[in-house]
Amino acid sequence: MKANITEYLRINLETDMWECRRCDAPLIAAAENYKRGLLIHDRNPREVHPPLLDTDLYDYSFAPDPAYTALLEYYCPHCGTMVETEYTAPGHPPVRDIELDLDSLRAKVRQWGDIPESPDIPEVDLPRHAHRH
Repeated sequence: MKANITEYLRINLETDMWECRRCDAPLIAAAENYKRGLLIHDRNPREVHPPLLDTDLYDYSFAPDPAYTALLEYYCPHCGTMVETEYTAPGHPPVRDIELDLDSLRAKVRQWGDIPESPDIPEVDLPRHAHRH
């Protein structure tokens, strides 16, 4: 019995473990912060948000200052899928953004019955919009 939580995370309610939905690997106990079971890349935020003004001429360049802003990327340690990103203060522990009542979730999943991992969605042939300028 499994419950999808995000695009790349689910909880296996039989083992009480977070799992990667991409590779099915167990990550960490479901009672824990899932981010602690992932690889963390502490990325320089200026790689993603480069300065818009010359930093030799201006103190404020519209780019995050790495002394005040941390950009953390979280990856599955088994398949390398990026699971989450977060902006926080440097040195701050991973933010716990999901905390679930596992007993309640288990009861709801039993009530829902079997829900397919990837439902069959019929292909629809839609006309393409064409620009004629």
